[in-house]
Amino acid sequence: MIIGIAGGTGSGKTTVAYALQHALGPNNVALLSQDSYYVDLSHLPSEMRKGFNFDHPDAFENALLLEHLEKLRSGHSVEVPIYDYRANTRTRETLAVPPLPVVVVEGLLVLSEPALRAAFDIKVFVDTDSDVRILRRLMRDVQERGRTVQSVYDQYLSTVKPMHDAFVEPTKRFADVIIPEGGHNTVALSLLISRIERYLEKDTAM
Repeated sequence: MIIGIAGGTGSGKTTVAYALQHALGPNNVALLSQDSYYVDLSHLPSEMRKGFNFDHPDAFENALLLEHLEKLRSGHSVEVPIYDYRANTRTRETLAVPPLPVVVVEGLLVLSEPALRAAFDIKVFVDTDSDVRILRRLMRDVQERGRTVQSVYDQYLSTVKPMHDAFVEPTKRFADVIIPEGGHNTVALSLLISRIERYLEKDTAM
């Protein structure tokens, strides 16, 4: 089973993904982040990378992500790129991901690409208020990615919010499940976990 989890920046997509893995066990759930599949910008100067629009659908190498999902579904391990957010480019290292019974893919725009949507057995959208999302993004980018408050502010107004309105929010209509407030919505999480558990029980019985 392959599950796609979309939602705006700071909505709680990663929290939901980890909650599923925690509830179902790391031996049952493999996690993939669409962020790992940002296009490689190593050929560009550092200043040009900083000005890149990371919130547009073209920012991701979805063809490689789709290839990896097909391999995992076929029972083969994949080597996932590791992205360096401070340098805005891929590293030379990769992360080996095994073909576990459940694969969870989380990312801003995993529901925007028709071919990706077709690969998901369950499509989830995490819906969180914009003021909460921007505060979460601010804390994350400053504390974890070495950004300044001013740079986060500028990026949010120039690309993050316009891209959310144009490309992220509209994908909500493709979701099978909408989870308000992300990982804090224990009822919605419990329902989703129960659905996956039924799949795992059926798969084990076979």
